[in-house]
Amino acid sequence: MYHYTEIGLQNVWLANGYNTRKTPYGKAVSIEDAEGLHLAIGRAIARKSYLTGAEFRFLRKELDLSQHRLADLIGTSEQTVALWEKRGKIPKTADRMFRALYLETIDGNVKLKEMIELIADLDRKPEEKMIFEDTENGWLPKAA
Repeated sequence: MYHYTEIGLQNVWLANGYNTRKTPYGKAVSIEDAEGLHLAIGRAIARKSYLTGAEFRFLRKELDLSQHRLADLIGTSEQTVALWEKRGKIPKTADRMFRALYLETIDGNVKLKEMIELIADLDRKPEEKMIFEDTENGWLPKAA
Protein backbone atom coordinates (compact mmCIF):
# COMPACT_ATOMS: atom_id res chain seq x y z
CA MET A 1 0.00 0.00 0.00
CA TYR A 2 1.08 3.55 -0.70
CA HIS A 3 0.71 6.35 1.86
CA TYR A 4 -0.54 9.22 -0.32
CA THR A 5 0.56 12.33 1.60
CA GLU A 6 1.27 14.60 -1.38
CA ILE A 7 -2.21 16.15 -1.09
CA GLY A 8 -1.69 17.34 2.48
CA LEU A 9 -3.75 14.60 4.14
CA GLN A 10 -2.12 12.08 6.45
CA ASN A 11 -4.88 9.46 6.45
CA VAL A 12 -5.04 8.46 2.75
CA TRP A 13 -3.60 5.13 1.62
CA LEU A 14 -3.82 3.60 -1.87
CA ALA A 15 -4.37 -0.14 -2.24
CA ASN A 16 -3.69 -0.01 -5.99
CA GLY A 17 -3.87 2.34 -8.97
CA TYR A 18 -0.31 3.56 -8.68
CA ASN A 19 3.08 2.65 -10.12
CA THR A 20 6.50 2.97 -8.52
CA ARG A 21 9.85 3.10 -10.21
CA LYS A 22 13.40 3.83 -9.22
CA THR A 23 15.03 7.03 -10.43
CA PRO A 24 18.49 8.48 -9.84
CA TYR A 25 16.83 10.66 -7.18
CA GLY A 26 14.98 7.88 -5.34
CA LYS A 27 11.62 6.19 -5.64
CA ALA A 28 9.01 7.87 -7.89
CA VAL A 29 5.29 7.18 -7.71
CA SER A 30 2.73 7.90 -10.41
CA ILE A 31 -1.03 7.75 -9.91
CA GLU A 32 -2.96 6.19 -12.79
CA ASP A 33 -6.09 8.39 -12.47
CA ALA A 34 -5.20 11.23 -10.12
CA GLU A 35 -8.29 13.29 -11.03
CA GLY A 36 -10.61 10.38 -10.32
CA LEU A 37 -8.76 9.64 -7.09
CA HIS A 38 -9.10 13.24 -5.94
CA LEU A 39 -12.85 13.18 -6.69
CA ALA A 40 -13.24 9.98 -4.66
CA ILE A 41 -11.26 11.45 -1.76
CA GLY A 42 -13.24 14.71 -1.94
CA ARG A 43 -16.60 12.90 -1.93
CA ALA A 44 -15.56 10.77 1.04
CA ILE A 45 -14.34 13.82 2.96
CA ALA A 46 -17.43 15.91 2.16
CA ARG A 47 -19.69 13.14 3.49
CA LYS A 48 -17.94 12.97 6.87
CA SER A 49 -19.52 14.41 10.00
CA TYR A 50 -17.00 17.27 10.20
CA LEU A 51 -13.92 18.55 8.36
CA THR A 52 -10.42 18.86 9.72
CA GLY A 53 -8.37 21.90 8.68
CA ALA A 54 -6.35 19.83 6.18
CA GLU A 55 -9.53 18.37 4.68
CA PHE A 56 -11.05 21.85 4.41
CA ARG A 57 -7.91 23.03 2.57
CA PHE A 58 -7.97 19.97 0.27
CA LEU A 59 -11.59 20.62 -0.76
CA ARG A 60 -10.92 24.34 -1.25
CA LYS A 61 -7.98 23.61 -3.53
CA GLU A 62 -9.96 20.97 -5.44
CA LEU A 63 -12.56 23.67 -6.18
CA ASP A 64 -9.71 25.96 -7.28
CA LEU A 65 -10.72 28.63 -4.77
CA SER A 66 -8.32 30.99 -3.04
CA GLN A 67 -8.76 31.61 0.66
CA HIS A 68 -9.93 35.11 -0.25
CA ARG A 69 -12.60 33.91 -2.71
CA LEU A 70 -13.87 31.21 -0.35
CA ALA A 71 -14.07 33.81 2.42
CA ASP A 72 -16.21 35.97 0.12
CA LEU A 73 -18.49 33.05 -0.68
CA ILE A 74 -19.16 32.06 2.92
CA GLY A 75 -19.17 35.56 4.37
CA THR A 76 -16.01 35.68 6.44
CA SER A 77 -12.45 36.97 6.18
CA GLU A 78 -9.43 35.46 4.46
CA GLN A 79 -7.62 35.32 7.82
CA THR A 80 -10.50 33.32 9.30
CA VAL A 81 -10.29 30.74 6.50
CA ALA A 82 -6.52 30.51 7.03
CA LEU A 83 -7.06 29.92 10.77
CA TRP A 84 -9.66 27.23 10.10
CA GLU A 85 -7.22 25.44 7.82
CA LYS A 86 -4.37 25.78 10.31
CA ARG A 87 -6.22 24.96 13.53
CA GLY A 88 -9.08 22.83 12.20
CA LYS A 89 -11.78 24.51 14.26
CA ILE A 90 -14.42 25.26 11.63
CA PRO A 91 -17.85 26.47 12.76
CA LYS A 92 -20.61 23.96 11.98
CA THR A 93 -22.50 26.32 9.68
CA ALA A 94 -19.42 27.10 7.57
CA ASP A 95 -18.43 23.41 7.54
CA ARG A 96 -21.87 22.30 6.35
CA MET A 97 -22.21 25.05 3.77
CA PHE A 98 -18.79 24.37 2.33
CA ARG A 99 -19.36 20.60 2.11
CA ALA A 100 -22.69 21.24 0.34
CA LEU A 101 -20.98 23.68 -2.02
CA TYR A 102 -18.28 21.13 -2.83
CA LEU A 103 -20.72 18.28 -3.49
CA GLU A 104 -22.99 20.44 -5.64
CA THR A 105 -20.04 21.64 -7.70
CA ILE A 106 -18.38 18.27 -8.35
CA ASP A 107 -21.69 16.63 -9.21
CA GLY A 108 -22.27 19.21 -11.95
CA ASN A 109 -25.24 20.89 -10.29
CA VAL A 110 -23.76 24.28 -9.58
CA LYS A 111 -26.99 26.12 -8.77
CA LEU A 112 -26.02 26.38 -5.11
CA LYS A 113 -22.56 27.73 -6.01
CA GLU A 114 -24.05 30.19 -8.52
CA MET A 115 -26.56 31.41 -5.93
CA ILE A 116 -23.87 31.84 -3.27
CA GLU A 117 -21.59 33.66 -5.75
CA LEU A 118 -24.46 35.98 -6.70
CA ILE A 119 -25.12 36.79 -3.05
CA ALA A 120 -21.39 37.27 -2.36
CA ASP A 121 -21.15 39.66 -5.31
CA LEU A 122 -24.21 41.55 -4.09
CA ASP A 123 -22.58 41.94 -0.69
CA ARG A 124 -19.89 44.09 -2.30
CA LYS A 125 -22.30 46.56 -3.91
CA PRO A 126 -23.26 49.75 -2.12
CA GLU A 127 -26.79 50.01 -0.81
CA GLU A 128 -29.26 51.21 -3.38
CA LYS A 129 -32.37 53.18 -2.61
CA MET A 130 -35.33 50.82 -2.51
CA ILE A 131 -38.74 52.27 -3.23
CA PHE A 132 -41.94 50.34 -2.55
CA GLU A 133 -45.53 51.20 -3.30
CA ASP A 134 -48.82 49.96 -1.92
CA THR A 135 -50.82 48.44 -4.78
CA GLU A 136 -54.01 46.44 -5.15
CA ASN A 137 -51.82 43.33 -4.82
CA GLY A 138 -50.08 44.55 -1.65
CA TRP A 139 -46.69 46.17 -1.23
CA LEU A 140 -44.39 45.78 -4.24
CA PRO A 141 -41.12 47.33 -5.40
CA LYS A 142 -41.96 50.43 -7.41
CA ALA A 143 -41.33 50.02 -11.14
CA ALA A 144 -38.47 52.17 -12.41
